[in-house]
Amino acid sequence: MTDPELTADRSRGAGAWPLIHAERTALAADLADLTDEQWATSSLCTELTVREVLAHLTAAASLNSLRWLAGVFRCRFDFDKQVAMRLAEQLGATPAETLERFRRAALNTIKPPLPAMAILGETIVHGEDIRRPLGISREYPIEVVTLVAEYYRGSDLVVLAKGRIGGLTLVADDGPFTAGSGPLVSGPTLALVMAMTGRSTYCDDLEGDGVELLRKRCGMA
Repeated sequence: MTDPELTADRSRGAGAWPLIHAERTALAADLADLTDEQWATSSLCTELTVREVLAHLTAAASLNSLRWLAGVFRCRFDFDKQVAMRLAEQLGATPAETLERFRRAALNTIKPPLPAMAILGETIVHGEDIRRPLGISREYPIEVVTLVAEYYRGSDLVVLAKGRIGGLTLVADDGPFTAGSGPLVSGPTLALVMAMTGRSTYCDDLEGDGVELLRKRCGMA
Protein backbone atom coordinates (compact mmCIF):
# COMPACT_ATOMS: atom_id res chain seq x y z
CA MET A 1 0.00 0.00 0.00
CA THR A 2 1.15 3.54 -0.76
CA ASP A 3 1.71 5.69 2.35
CA PRO A 4 -0.78 8.62 2.03
CA GLU A 5 1.63 11.12 3.58
CA LEU A 6 4.44 10.03 1.28
CA THR A 7 2.15 10.28 -1.71
CA ALA A 8 1.06 13.80 -0.77
CA ASP A 9 4.66 14.89 -0.23
CA ARG A 10 5.87 13.50 -3.53
CA SER A 11 2.86 14.83 -5.43
CA ARG A 12 4.08 18.32 -4.53
CA GLY A 13 7.38 17.48 -6.18
CA ALA A 14 9.45 17.14 -3.00
CA GLY A 15 10.52 13.58 -3.76
CA ALA A 16 10.23 13.56 -7.54
CA TRP A 17 13.87 14.01 -8.53
CA PRO A 18 15.20 10.66 -7.29
CA LEU A 19 12.34 8.99 -9.15
CA ILE A 20 13.10 10.95 -12.32
CA HIS A 21 16.77 10.02 -12.11
CA ALA A 22 15.91 6.35 -11.58
CA GLU A 23 13.60 6.27 -14.60
CA ARG A 24 16.12 8.02 -16.85
CA THR A 25 18.86 5.63 -15.75
CA ALA A 26 16.65 2.60 -16.38
CA LEU A 27 15.73 3.85 -19.83
CA ALA A 28 19.38 4.41 -20.77
CA ALA A 29 20.18 0.85 -19.67
CA ASP A 30 17.30 -0.57 -21.73
CA LEU A 31 18.60 1.16 -24.87
CA ALA A 32 22.26 0.27 -24.50
CA ASP A 33 22.35 -2.46 -27.15
CA LEU A 34 19.97 -1.21 -29.83
CA THR A 35 20.83 -1.69 -33.47
CA ASP A 36 20.72 1.19 -35.96
CA GLU A 37 17.48 -0.28 -37.30
CA GLN A 38 15.92 -0.24 -33.83
CA TRP A 39 16.98 3.36 -33.28
CA ALA A 40 15.09 4.25 -36.47
CA THR A 41 11.88 2.53 -35.30
CA SER A 42 8.78 4.72 -35.22
CA SER A 43 7.86 5.65 -31.66
CA LEU A 44 4.36 6.16 -30.29
CA CYS A 45 4.93 9.91 -30.72
CA THR A 46 3.60 11.08 -34.06
CA GLU A 47 6.30 11.18 -36.74
CA LEU A 48 9.22 10.71 -34.31
CA THR A 49 11.64 7.79 -34.15
CA VAL A 50 12.70 6.29 -30.84
CA ARG A 51 16.04 8.06 -31.23
CA GLU A 52 14.32 11.42 -31.68
CA VAL A 53 12.11 10.88 -28.62
CA LEU A 54 15.22 10.16 -26.56
CA ALA A 55 16.80 13.40 -27.83
CA HIS A 56 13.63 15.20 -26.76
CA LEU A 57 14.00 13.77 -23.26
CA THR A 58 17.62 14.93 -23.21
CA ALA A 59 16.48 18.43 -24.14
CA ALA A 60 13.97 18.44 -21.28
CA ALA A 61 16.74 17.36 -18.89
CA SER A 62 19.08 20.09 -20.13
CA LEU A 63 16.81 23.12 -20.30
CA ASN A 64 16.29 25.53 -17.41
CA SER A 65 13.52 28.12 -17.25
CA LEU A 66 15.70 30.94 -18.60
CA ARG A 67 16.84 28.97 -21.67
CA TRP A 68 13.29 27.74 -22.20
CA LEU A 69 11.97 31.30 -22.19
CA ALA A 70 14.74 32.44 -24.53
CA GLY A 71 13.71 29.69 -26.93
CA VAL A 72 10.07 30.73 -26.74
CA PHE A 73 11.00 34.24 -27.85
CA ARG A 74 13.39 32.93 -30.50
CA CYS A 75 10.63 30.74 -31.95
CA ARG A 76 8.07 33.56 -31.63
CA PHE A 77 5.87 31.57 -29.24
CA ASP A 78 5.62 28.61 -31.61
CA PHE A 79 6.01 25.88 -28.97
CA ASP A 80 6.13 23.04 -31.50
CA LYS A 81 8.98 24.82 -33.27
CA GLN A 82 10.83 25.19 -29.99
CA VAL A 83 10.44 21.47 -29.23
CA ALA A 84 11.82 20.60 -32.67
CA MET A 85 14.72 23.02 -32.26
CA ARG A 86 15.74 21.63 -28.86
CA LEU A 87 15.41 18.06 -30.11
CA ALA A 88 17.77 18.82 -33.00
CA GLU A 89 20.28 20.32 -30.56
CA GLN A 90 20.49 17.03 -28.63
CA LEU A 91 20.22 14.47 -31.42
CA GLY A 92 23.95 14.16 -32.11
CA ALA A 93 25.61 12.68 -35.17
CA THR A 94 24.96 9.01 -34.35
CA PRO A 95 22.62 6.92 -32.17
CA ALA A 96 25.54 6.26 -29.81
CA GLU A 97 25.98 10.00 -29.34
CA THR A 98 22.25 10.45 -28.79
CA LEU A 99 22.36 7.86 -26.01
CA GLU A 100 25.52 9.30 -24.47
CA ARG A 101 23.99 12.79 -24.35
CA PHE A 102 20.99 11.34 -22.54
CA ARG A 103 23.19 9.48 -20.08
CA ARG A 104 25.13 12.65 -19.25
CA ALA A 105 21.88 14.53 -18.60
CA ALA A 106 20.15 11.74 -16.64
CA LEU A 107 21.01 13.04 -13.17
CA ASN A 108 20.40 16.72 -13.92
CA THR A 109 17.95 18.56 -11.68
CA ILE A 110 17.16 21.44 -14.01
CA LYS A 111 13.89 21.71 -15.88
CA PRO A 112 11.67 24.01 -17.92
CA PRO A 113 9.01 25.91 -15.93
CA LEU A 114 6.94 22.82 -15.18
CA PRO A 115 6.22 20.91 -11.96
CA ALA A 116 8.74 18.19 -11.19
CA MET A 117 5.87 15.69 -11.33
CA ALA A 118 5.29 16.70 -14.96
CA ILE A 119 8.91 15.82 -15.69
CA LEU A 120 8.47 12.43 -14.01
CA GLY A 121 5.33 11.84 -16.05
CA GLU A 122 7.05 12.83 -19.28
CA THR A 123 9.98 10.53 -18.51
CA ILE A 124 7.71 7.53 -18.01
CA VAL A 125 5.32 8.30 -20.86
CA HIS A 126 8.07 9.00 -23.40
CA GLY A 127 9.97 6.01 -22.05
CA GLU A 128 6.98 3.88 -23.01
CA ASP A 129 6.71 5.68 -26.36
CA ILE A 130 10.17 4.24 -26.98
CA ARG A 131 9.90 0.85 -25.26
CA ARG A 132 6.54 -0.38 -26.55
CA PRO A 133 7.43 -0.32 -30.29
CA LEU A 134 10.72 -2.04 -29.47
CA GLY A 135 9.05 -4.79 -27.46
CA ILE A 136 10.87 -3.74 -24.27
CA SER A 137 8.95 -4.00 -21.00
CA ARG A 138 9.71 -2.41 -17.64
CA GLU A 139 8.26 -3.33 -14.27
CA TYR A 140 7.67 0.14 -12.84
CA PRO A 141 7.34 0.52 -9.06
CA ILE A 142 3.60 0.71 -8.53
CA GLU A 143 3.92 3.69 -6.19
CA VAL A 144 5.70 5.64 -8.93
CA VAL A 145 3.14 5.04 -11.68
CA THR A 146 0.38 5.74 -9.14
CA LEU A 147 1.92 9.14 -8.43
CA VAL A 148 2.01 9.87 -12.14
CA ALA A 149 -1.60 8.76 -12.58
CA GLU A 150 -2.67 11.00 -9.70
CA TYR A 151 -0.83 13.92 -11.31
CA TYR A 152 -2.37 13.46 -14.75
CA ARG A 153 -5.91 12.96 -13.45
CA GLY A 154 -5.89 16.62 -12.37
CA SER A 155 -3.81 18.23 -15.10
CA ASP A 156 -4.11 19.32 -18.72
CA LEU A 157 -0.71 21.07 -18.58
CA VAL A 158 1.40 20.26 -21.66
CA VAL A 159 -0.66 17.14 -22.41
CA LEU A 160 -4.43 16.81 -22.23
CA ALA A 161 -5.22 14.21 -19.58
CA LYS A 162 -7.82 15.55 -17.15
CA GLY A 163 -10.10 16.53 -20.02
CA ARG A 164 -9.63 13.21 -21.77
CA ILE A 165 -10.93 11.16 -18.83
CA GLY A 166 -13.88 13.38 -17.91
CA GLY A 167 -17.06 11.39 -17.23
CA LEU A 168 -15.20 8.10 -16.85
CA THR A 169 -14.31 5.95 -13.84
CA LEU A 170 -10.71 4.77 -13.88
CA VAL A 171 -9.74 1.87 -11.62
CA ALA A 172 -6.30 0.27 -11.47
CA ASP A 173 -6.25 -3.50 -11.01
CA ASP A 174 -2.65 -3.56 -9.78
CA GLY A 175 -2.59 -0.67 -7.33
CA PRO A 176 -4.66 1.87 -5.39
CA PHE A 177 -5.38 4.39 -8.18
CA THR A 178 -9.01 5.33 -8.83
CA ALA A 179 -10.50 8.45 -10.39
CA GLY A 180 -13.73 9.93 -11.69
CA SER A 181 -17.25 8.66 -12.18
CA GLY A 182 -19.08 7.21 -15.13
CA PRO A 183 -18.45 4.23 -17.41
CA LEU A 184 -15.68 2.00 -16.11
CA VAL A 185 -12.15 1.77 -17.49
CA SER A 186 -9.96 -0.68 -15.58
CA GLY A 187 -6.57 -2.26 -16.00
CA PRO A 188 -2.89 -1.77 -15.14
CA THR A 189 -1.95 1.65 -13.78
CA LEU A 190 0.62 2.12 -16.53
CA ALA A 191 -1.95 1.46 -19.24
CA LEU A 192 -4.30 3.98 -17.61
CA VAL A 193 -1.53 6.59 -17.57
CA MET A 194 -0.66 6.01 -21.20
CA ALA A 195 -4.30 6.10 -22.33
CA MET A 196 -4.88 9.25 -20.26
CA THR A 197 -2.06 10.89 -22.21
CA GLY A 198 -3.43 9.86 -25.60
CA ARG A 199 -1.72 6.57 -26.43
CA SER A 200 -4.60 4.58 -27.90
CA THR A 201 -2.63 1.33 -28.23
CA TYR A 202 -2.70 0.99 -24.43
CA CYS A 203 -6.49 0.82 -24.54
CA ASP A 204 -5.94 -2.76 -25.70
CA ASP A 205 -4.71 -3.46 -22.15
CA LEU A 206 -7.87 -2.03 -20.56
CA GLU A 207 -11.42 -3.27 -20.12
CA GLY A 208 -14.82 -1.86 -19.20
CA ASP A 209 -17.72 0.00 -20.77
CA GLY A 210 -15.73 3.24 -21.02
CA VAL A 211 -12.75 1.89 -22.96
CA GLU A 212 -14.04 2.67 -26.45
CA LEU A 213 -14.92 6.24 -25.47
CA LEU A 214 -11.43 6.70 -24.04
CA ARG A 215 -9.95 5.19 -27.21
CA LYS A 216 -11.81 7.75 -29.32
CA ARG A 217 -10.62 10.55 -27.06
CA CYS A 218 -7.00 9.49 -27.53
CA GLY A 219 -7.09 11.46 -30.77
CA MET A 220 -7.75 14.69 -28.86
CA ALA A 221 -4.85 17.18 -28.74
